[in-house]
Amino acid sequence: QVQLVESGGGLVQAGGSLRLSCAASGSIFRINDMGWYRQAPGKQRELVATISSGGSTNLADSVKGRFTISRDNAKNTVYLQMNSLKPEDTAVYYCNARSGANLRPYWGQGTQVTVAS
Repeated sequence: QVQLVESGGGLVQAGGSLRLSCAASGSIFRINDMGWYRQAPGKQRELVATISSGGSTNLADSVKGRFTISRDNAKNTVYLQMNSLKPEDTAVYYCNARSGANLRPYWGQGTQVTVAS
């Protein structure tokens, strides 16, 4: 089992920045990829960014050039640095980890990010 706890969400003005953190605990030695997804009201959950255990990253086109994902394996934590935020970035952001040979997904409880225009 893997437990994920997010922090760092909040309210910010358009053009501002936030940094989300996600700390993993439990069977962390089995974690492979980690990442962030988001879900806006009335929309499906979508991929924001992922990072492999080796540090390879993948970002959605909508956030490229504005968001950065990083990972501190020593702290079992993944970060999402969000710059130049836009109102359309408003959503609940969920941390995700895939663990074990079958890449079982685990989810955090979500953190709200609201960008005011």
